[in-house]
Amino acid sequence: MALNSNQHHKLTSAGVIITLGIIFGDIGTSPLYVMKAALGQYPISHDVAFGIISCIFWTLTLQTSFKYVILTLQADNKGEGGIFSLYALIRRSGKWLLFPAIIGGAALLADGFITPPISISAAVEGLRVYNPDVPTVAIVITILVFLFGIQQFGTAMVGRAFGPIMFIWFSMLGVLGFIQIIHQPHVFFALNPMYAFELLSIHPEGFWVLGAIFLCTTGAEAMYSDLGHCGKSNIRISWIFVKICLLLNYFGQGAWAMRTRGFTVGKTR
Repeated sequence: MALNSNQHHKLTSAGVIITLGIIFGDIGTSPLYVMKAALGQYPISHDVAFGIISCIFWTLTLQTSFKYVILTLQADNKGEGGIFSLYALIRRSGKWLLFPAIIGGAALLADGFITPPISISAAVEGLRVYNPDVPTVAIVITILVFLFGIQQFGTAMVGRAFGPIMFIWFSMLGVLGFIQIIHQPHVFFALNPMYAFELLSIHPEGFWVLGAIFLCTTGAEAMYSDLGHCGKSNIRISWIFVKICLLLNYFGQGAWAMRTRGFTVGKTR
């Protein structure tokens, strides 16, 4: 049973929790691997670390908040979202638009295949810290089979089951990040977009780190594709909570990385 009734499109606390369980699983696991992939490629320095954090902040702000939450959610088709709903809106302009819709549908299908294994593998990989012999491949396959298997019972069941879990998960991300930020609050200087600009323009290797940074917005397209299940208001309100927790964690990871590698975040220019 899909959450496609007007009742579920209304802004309610239950609707927000269900939205957390349906939409934000992929983007919620991004902190497990984004900073590792970005910071792990280069010797850490003040400029590089601040530049990476700044890039993450502005990617989540411009790509996810502005593009998806503000603009794309407006292009609904009677409350429904997704590439084919978008095609239904624009097909009056020409039959040739069928081909971009097919390409978009294929890309969405490919993303649906590749994103869950990446997210789950990144989560399970942490078990090797405690036991290098953990059969991570078998665990990942088991989790994937379970997750895809329960989807036959409907989006409503998935949302109710995973919503509270995702609320706890994001809260934990925010708290852990905040604990690190307390020690070095100057990490918020990275909000300045000049750090991102300098990373991309001055440091030759900065351009290549964008591939890792872009992973921070993985799964954002679910906001539009699952619009009919959750409703515009529930998605937008839940994203406020999700973004705050994600940013706290990313900034906290940056502060922790510089502190543990001998850098003091407060040493600005």
